[in-house]
Amino acid sequence: MTNRRLEQARRLLALAQTGLHYTKAPFDAERYQEIESIAHAQLAEIANFDTEEVAQLFSKEQGYANPKIGVRCAVFNEAGHVLLVREKTDGLWSLPGGWADIGATPVENAVREVQEESGFTVRVTRLLAAWDQRKHAHPPTLFHIWLLVFLGEVVTPGTPPGLETDAADFFALDALPPLSLKRVLPEQLLRLGELYQSGEIELD
Repeated sequence: MTNRRLEQARRLLALAQTGLHYTKAPFDAERYQEIESIAHAQLAEIANFDTEEVAQLFSKEQGYANPKIGVRCAVFNEAGHVLLVREKTDGLWSLPGGWADIGATPVENAVREVQEESGFTVRVTRLLAAWDQRKHAHPPTLFHIWLLVFLGEVVTPGTPPGLETDAADFFALDALPPLSLKRVLPEQLLRLGELYQSGEIELD
């Protein structure tokens, strides 16, 4: 997947989506719909998807086009090991987290995701990083994603409920399990460990 082509197609789709939201002229709406269809076709070709799949994926994206926001929580134990959860879909490990939900604050989202995916109850103490996934070596994705990573402190340990994840454990940063790279990278976990120790925040 070519990152430059992907960026151009995503930008084209964002312009079409925003234009459709604001225009009141039928002629302009037709043009924006045509641009939207072209962008869907480009994204489908780049990502090896069916065009209808891409159109369906973006069908709920209306209004002014914005990046999607992901929220994750890094929890470290006294040994400096990080809490990871294993995704049932692919058997790979990641920080607890997911999309930010409407109606909850970023911190509330982070606390809920940890509870739902690991069974742990945590208290969020601070922000560790605000990252733009385009600036990191994640596999390319159809969406433009911003990622907020918070530092969590264990209040009560637990076990995964088993809906989306089937295991949770602490791992040394130099002995990580196979990671879900679309969610988190090994170098990001190492950086989060440094930020945890230093008290700094990293912003893209």
